[in-house]
Amino acid sequence: MNMMDMETSTSFHDFLNRMRHPSSLDLVRSIKSFIVSFSFYQPKPENDGKKVQDFFLSMEAAIRDHPLWTTSSEEDIDCALEGLEKYIMTKLFSRTFSSSLEDEKIDNEISEKICLLQTFLKPQHLDIPPSLHNEPSWLLAEKELLKMNAFKAPHEKVMCIMNCCRVINNLLLNAATSEHVPTGADEFLPVLIYVTIKANPPKLHSNLKFIKLYRRQAKLISEAEYYFTNLVSAKSFIVDLNAKSLSMDEIKFEENMQAAKLTNKVTSESSSTCQLNQQEKNECSCSMKMHNKLDDPRVFQVLNNRSNYPYMEAKSKELTVGDVDTLLNHYKDLVAKHTILCKAISFLSTSEREPLLRHLEKQGAGTLILQHHGINTDTCDPHPQQDN
Repeated sequence: MNMMDMETSTSFHDFLNRMRHPSSLDLVRSIKSFIVSFSFYQPKPENDGKKVQDFFLSMEAAIRDHPLWTTSSEEDIDCALEGLEKYIMTKLFSRTFSSSLEDEKIDNEISEKICLLQTFLKPQHLDIPPSLHNEPSWLLAEKELLKMNAFKAPHEKVMCIMNCCRVINNLLLNAATSEHVPTGADEFLPVLIYVTIKANPPKLHSNLKFIKLYRRQAKLISEAEYYFTNLVSAKSFIVDLNAKSLSMDEIKFEENMQAAKLTNKVTSESSSTCQLNQQEKNECSCSMKMHNKLDDPRVFQVLNNRSNYPYMEAKSKELTVGDVDTLLNHYKDLVAKHTILCKAISFLSTSEREPLLRHLEKQGAGTLILQHHGINTDTCDPHPQQDN
């Protein structure tokens, strides 16, 4: 566990412990009431973001005035507010993260475009100087960025971005020291763009939108704001990226993009074909197994063995209250067998199924099964509802 994880965990557990104190009951009620109130409205990201930010401000005032924090330092209050943010946004995550089809569409489009770019984009196409070509540093930055989607709290997502950007910043500082070449913002953004393309972080758009709306505004400042803004710029660059954005001939760029699209299409179709073949193979295997089991004489012996059901010939007036439990057990047993048999038959093809159903009918055990599969028992005309 790194320092960021330890600090976040400590803040969160301290917040939860204080919330368990009897004197914090009013705070707990306010928090639970706010969370429940979200379910009363349709998701509207901008409105939801404002509601959350307003609640953070009101809770900050309540915490500062609360007896549990009257002697606390600013650091302690900040830790409590970080714990509050994590608790609230974890509870509301499914409602607030990627809450619209539009967000999902944008995420997919960005991810698909990055997949194409990954097949041919090189550092030189973004004018990244050779002194900054450092695969270990790039890989470390990618790993930090990829962690972002695993967290639910905005603060933790921001820390992933900051850790990624700090790796890149250290790379620039080391290059400036060893190569005696000044580096700055002009070199930082291209490297971040390249790292983002190499990483292709899941739901990039949704994560950035989530941070913007739900990270406490008082904390999205200074270094955090700078790195966050740079990643937003990197995302925008990738969305709008074309030949003019790169040091690459326009015709060559289009050829590379078309080749990447064709490769992805072939790969996708090949994967789909393999999955379909495997599915057909599994279904065929299952069909044969079911057919063999159904062809077993013991199946028909069970179906026709009326000794298992001693009330078959009984009259209603002959039954007593004491027979109810026994009858119910027999009923459950019969339904279970019928359900299993129908399920097994559904795996068979039409050509396999119909002769078997006819055979069951001749055995005197197939009327319900025939009806279940859409076969008219009066005319004996098969009308299967669907061929599974």
